[in-house]
Amino acid sequence: MNAPETIALETHGPVRVIALNRPEKRNALDMAAREHFASAVQQAMEDEQVKAIVITGRGGHFCAGGDISNMQGSKPMTAEAGRARMRRTLQNAERLYSGDKIVVAAVEGSAYGGGFGLALLADLVIAAKSARFCMSFSRIGLVPDNASMYTLPRIVGLQRAKEIMLSAREVHADEARELGIAMEVVSDGEALQRAIAIAQGVATASSSASAMTKAALNRSFSSDLATMVELESAAQGIAFSSEYHRDAVERFIQRQPAKFNWPTPE
Repeated sequence: MNAPETIALETHGPVRVIALNRPEKRNALDMAAREHFASAVQQAMEDEQVKAIVITGRGGHFCAGGDISNMQGSKPMTAEAGRARMRRTLQNAERLYSGDKIVVAAVEGSAYGGGFGLALLADLVIAAKSARFCMSFSRIGLVPDNASMYTLPRIVGLQRAKEIMLSAREVHADEARELGIAMEVVSDGEALQRAIAIAQGVATASSSASAMTKAALNRSFSSDLATMVELESAAQGIAFSSEYHRDAVERFIQRQPAKFNWPTPE
């Protein structure tokens, strides 16, 4: 599978791994890398053979955020140019967060700035012991981006999100797990392997049921009970009619092994 040098692609059965591949920059994102990454995400979301996506970084780091050396050219950036630049980036953030396919992030080392925001866009985050999450924007006079103003408060609560963003302090792996940022913490060098195993487990589930569950949960904090009950009713009606459900019921009745297989932690 061909890919630009700024990213590396792997396929593990129904799982597509999209890895940022600028290890000399701790996978910091310049505009070319952002566009290549966005293109790879879009292709994976549209590929019917891909059932789950893993995002990660090569060289021991997840993503150091935006490439600071690339942020300003010979002339100061205008507000209009900065807004246009971010709108292109945030289109991919919406695609990751709202796309039908489950996204698992494997985080080793630095997840700074927009890299922290990128991890928060995943449905599930596996962090290595070395993982360090940091909303570093205030250190360079910027505001948090990559949709982190939306995602972080929903995960850790409003006051804690303010503290993490305003202080620009590091959140290490164990604290990230306690706060709900990371689902699991594993030994260094094992985050990608564990993320792929989880993604392969996701791939054994009904794709439509997983997509509807993701969509509903993403709306739950900005919705009300009546809306969520109606959404659940409609989604369950679709799920009841699926071939996957009918086959699963038949397997249960016949005492055959289920298709669904979630990998337990070792």
